[in-house]
Amino acid sequence: MVENTLYSISLYLPEIVLVVTLCIIIVADLVLKNKEQVIAWIMLSGLATAGFFVIIQAGTVENIFFGMAALDPFATFFKVLLIITGIFVVLFSIKNRELEGYSSRMGEYYMLFTGMMLGMLMMAGATNLLLMFLALEIASISSYVLAGFTKRSLRSSEAAMKYIIYGAVSSGVMLYGISLLIGVTAATDIYAINDAISAGVEQTMMLNISVLMILVGLGFKIAVVPFHFWAPDVYEGAPITIAALLAVASKIAAFAMLIRLFSVSFIDASGLSATGTWSSVEGIHWNLLLGGMAALTMIVGNLTALRQDNIKRMLAYSSIAHAGYILIGLVIMSSEGLTSIMIYLFIYLFMNLGAFYVAMLFMNKAGTESIEEYKGLGHRAPLAGVALTIFLVSLTGLPPTGGFVAKLYIFGAAISAGWIWLVAVAGITTIISLFYYIRVVRNMYFFKPDEDAGRIEFDTLSKAILIALLVPVLLTGLYFQPVLEFARNSMLMFGF
Repeated sequence: MVENTLYSISLYLPEIVLVVTLCIIIVADLVLKNKEQVIAWIMLSGLATAGFFVIIQAGTVENIFFGMAALDPFATFFKVLLIITGIFVVLFSIKNRELEGYSSRMGEYYMLFTGMMLGMLMMAGATNLLLMFLALEIASISSYVLAGFTKRSLRSSEAAMKYIIYGAVSSGVMLYGISLLIGVTAATDIYAINDAISAGVEQTMMLNISVLMILVGLGFKIAVVPFHFWAPDVYEGAPITIAALLAVASKIAAFAMLIRLFSVSFIDASGLSATGTWSSVEGIHWNLLLGGMAALTMIVGNLTALRQDNIKRMLAYSSIAHAGYILIGLVIMSSEGLTSIMIYLFIYLFMNLGAFYVAMLFMNKAGTESIEEYKGLGHRAPLAGVALTIFLVSLTGLPPTGGFVAKLYIFGAAISAGWIWLVAVAGITTIISLFYYIRVVRNMYFFKPDEDAGRIEFDTLSKAILIALLVPVLLTGLYFQPVLEFARNSMLMFGF
């Protein structure tokens, strides 16, 4: 037992590095003066070190801590995405003027941020229901506090209150579903659950109810309809850095856990690579249920985004709509479908973070979140205006950007599996999304700025961050083979 634990610890280095980083941040917050910049760089160093250990462990396949967690290419893929997101959001935080009035509390900010990153990395590798829930709650509780970090703002306090109420209810529902699933299968390990279901379960109704309840909890994290109501208010009220983190990292971690849990526990493994059948869990047409949720999410997200004037709120509904597109891959539940999800999430990371980052830069310099007040900003800030245009074009899914490749793969997988009606809904809602994305571009370029409005300049670090986000969006639109290979190799966990 001791040997297994020590060996597992030696393979759990990325998570241990983040725990150590969190402790160092707490100590630094107590002893340092003028500490906000120093603590930010401490967290950056911790994330970079964790990323280094993730990369050197690539290709390793091990069950650790007595089957509680897995170290495999699938977990590695999502951990890489999460760490990249975390690094960018720390850099955003250094430049975010919303946080300037809270310099004395920045130690708490980065401590909670590190805790959230720790929980999400654990979510990517968890293979036991109890560890899955624990990891989810570590990430969630930190995010509740971060959403209300700018507590002198009533909007931020309201966002945190709504977030914690919705989150507590969804977590309670999910925990009850987990308890029912454990009771029905007499197992907490996801592989043992699959064995128990394959051998036959007498309480079929209870099994289906438990799966539905778990889907509610994870549906809240990825903000799919009808579990999306929290997202617009929270994104609008939270600091824009945290809104970006929730829009990207939270979805990446939740989809990692959702894919692993559903594809291992509830799918007939013998038919997974060919058809992705849900024959292990009978009684409900799960693919139709998920397909309906995906369609409803795309429709509600895009139609509601048309009426938004606040850029953060518009990006919140855009994020909801993209959760619907990503969910299409889970509906198919085949190797092609799951690979398309991973490609989509990789590209979504850069284009969505990029849109939030430019919105933050404009908020810093122009003091506005209103799309109506973006008039002329493209002339005043040419680089940021062009970058935002490219990010929005990519979010729409137009060539030659990475967003086109992301949608091409996920739509192609759905067509191959025969989900023509779902692709039709996705295509129509993509056309709808063009209207609210282009509205931002129109305001930036089709209106002249006021005569007394000067040119907006950004420092070197701000430009470097912007280019670092822009290059992958353009590059993956022209040459995406490495991303495709990375995603396919990461599916080896499922034996493809």
